[in-house]
Amino acid sequence: MELTHFNEFGHAKMVDVTGKESTFRTAAAAGFVAMTPETLALITGGHVRKGDVLSVAQVAGIMAAKKTSELIPMCHPVAVTGADIVFRTSDEPCGIEIEATVSCKGETGVEMEALTAVSVAALTIYDMCKAAERGIQIGDIRLLSKSGGKSGDYRAEGM
Repeated sequence: MELTHFNEFGHAKMVDVTGKESTFRTAAAAGFVAMTPETLALITGGHVRKGDVLSVAQVAGIMAAKKTSELIPMCHPVAVTGADIVFRTSDEPCGIEIEATVSCKGETGVEMEALTAVSVAALTIYDMCKAAERGIQIGDIRLLSKSGGKSGDYRAEGM
């Protein structure tokens, strides 16, 4: 597989997608925020002083998906047509699983938008809960699936 983000001089470039067909594209990504049972209880009980952690994290993740090209240098601006984030709490391991789904109709995919949505939602959870626990860990951020475009569909193993 050839890397396409370099010009003939070996310098970074933004790939030209002018000639690509506009198609419906989706991507899903996930990540996990590990924490103590006490911190998880604060979140689920609505006792975090900064407010409703998961509602704020959901809005932050959706906003991040729409601004991905402002954060990742070689990402194209994409007209996101849909974005959703789902949170699932877990007792073992203790924490919150985050899953983001993003869609668009365009010349390039939305994998980076889904990954950015998960990342910023996770960072928002950390920010809102850091007074209760500094040892919160963010991890396992990964692409779950993508569809549309010339390269076809992708689904992570075990899905």
